[in-house]
This record gives sequence, structure tokens and C-alpha cells, in this order.
Amino acid sequence: MEASVPAKDHHDIGFLLLPGFSQLAFSAALEPLRMANHLADRLLYTWHLVSRDGTAVTASSGLPTAVDQALEPMPQLDLLLVCGGVDVQAHCDRATLSWLRRLAERRIPLGAVCTGGYVLARAGLLDGYRCTLHWEHIGSLHEARRFPEVTFTAQLFVMDRDRYTCSGGIAPLDMMLNLIGRQQGLALVEAIAEEFIHERIRGVGDRQRSPLRVRLGHSHPKLEEVATLMEANLQEPLALDELARYADLSRRQLERLFQRYVGCPPLKYYLELRLARARLLLQQTRMPITEVALACGFVSPPHFTKCYHDHFGHSPSGERKRRQQRQAELAHPYDSVPVDSSPGD
Repeated sequence: MEASVPAKDHHDIGFLLLPGFSQLAFSAALEPLRMANHLADRLLYTWHLVSRDGTAVTASSGLPTAVDQALEPMPQLDLLLVCGGVDVQAHCDRATLSWLRRLAERRIPLGAVCTGGYVLARAGLLDGYRCTLHWEHIGSLHEARRFPEVTFTAQLFVMDRDRYTCSGGIAPLDMMLNLIGRQQGLALVEAIAEEFIHERIRGVGDRQRSPLRVRLGHSHPKLEEVATLMEANLQEPLALDELARYADLSRRQLERLFQRYVGCPPLKYYLELRLARARLLLQQTRMPITEVALACGFVSPPHFTKCYHDHFGHSPSGERKRRQQRQAELAHPYDSVPVDSSPGD
């Protein structure tokens, strides 16, 4: 659907920085605005950095970022982007959610980068909309059955009416270039992309890259087909013969392909996918460990614990302890927090 773009020459953009926000995603959203002003040689965009209480916010990298103001008084904006990062669930406090709802009541377009879409969803501001998050977080939300009124997609970014959401990394750069293009024209965004040595401006139809393609560094249709089948069947894993049959390969051909291009047998890769999903669920949800095991295709919790420990070096319960430690470090970034090196259970 076409996004709602204000018909005006100057635009005020707000950035709500949440503790632990991704500095890369935030910069990728902000820098195109700065470059647009520079290349146009006039003030097309101004921006305002906001935090809950008006104090500096520490990014996931540990770097503090000063802001312009607290939530109140409410600024006059043409768009507000929520910038999230690690442990975003811990920052959905009542004051922040209420503030976002009041912005929506004033018909101010809202958006998010990285995990900021989670906060908009918690505020009920994505109900009935299409949106996206980083591929790691989308799977966790589906498993936890959160936000059934929200349609999550695997796109790099989504511009649905007055909601703008994108995944992490440099995806905000493409979303903002598309937004600037709608407001200022194609010539300006092409010039911005050249300044940033950004070879291709990705559009709303581009999808997030699959982990296997990133790992291979190139595309292999048969491997991607099998990997997609694996990713779609984590709770009830398919047998190797079934995977080979779906891809129109023999079992031996499939094993050779994985060994040559991935460096491991297909079942080992499949197991690593299931364990990676389990780790995300342990980090991003409060699902009981037994339910996490079942959701990732492990019928026996003891077998799940053994596989998890063999792969990550600590148990599922140890993963939860590590999450609590990270939250404590984020709350007190300059304190010395001892590392829990115990295996867990």
C-alpha cells in the first residue's frame, strides 16, 4: 500500500531512542536526512532526538547519545521513528506506550527501525497494518503467538499508509531513501546513494536475505530450496529423504551439496537451525524451556539440553541467566558485572 507522505517542503522527523538501541540502524535512518539537506543546499529536514526522561541514552555498543528532550512537551513532528535494539521488551513502559498512542491520536505518522516495531505493536499501533522486523525477531513473535492483529512480513521495510517499519542493519537507509524520493524526487535520492557508495536503492519489494545465502556468499537454488523447507519445518523436522525428494535430488546428491558448499552434513545444518531458533526464543520470550524444546523439534527436554550445551557451551537455563546479566549491564553500563561462567543447570 502507498504510504501517506505529507505534502510540504520541510519535514520534522523525531527519533525516540530506547536504551540499547542499534547505533547502526539509527545512523542509517538519520544520515540520509543530513545528506539531503547538504545536497539540496537548503533545510529540507530537521530532526529531534527524544528519550523517556530527556537524559542521554546508551546504545547497544555502550556509547551514550545525548538527546534534545524528554517525552513531554510533545514535539511537533511529521514523523516519529522508534529506534530499538537489544532487550526491547524491557522498555515498553506505560509512559512510553501512552505517549506513542497520543501521537497516533494526533495523526502523526509513526515508524520504527530495528526492534522498534515491537514497541509500536505493544502499543496496539500496528493492529491492521503490515510491518516488518529483523528476521530473528519475527520468528520469535510467531512462536509466542504475540500480536495476532499485526501482519509481519519478511520485507526489508514496509511503508503501509502512515506506518513505516524496517528491519535492522542498513535497511533503514533504503527505507529513508524511498521516503525522501517520494517527497523530494528521484534525482536527490540517487545523489545521496552515490555519496554513500550505496550501489542499489532497495525497494519495498525486496526481502531480507536468508541466512544460508549470506553464509554461502552467493545463491544456490537447490540449497536455498532445502534451507527454506528446513526453516519452515522446525517444530516437526522433515527426514533427510523427504527433503531430498522435495528438492528433486537423491539423498546422496543432497549430502554432497551441503558438504561442498556449507561444509557440514544437511542434518547438522538442520540441527543448528533448530538450536538457533531455540536460542532466540530463550532470549526474546518467556516461554518455558520445555515449550521451547517442543517448538524447535525436540521431543525430549534432556536431549534438547544436551544438544544446546554441546553447541553453545551452556544450557538453556544458562542462556536465560545470561539474558538477565545483559539486562543488568544495560541498566548500569559502567558498573563491573561479573561474568557467570557456569554451564547452567
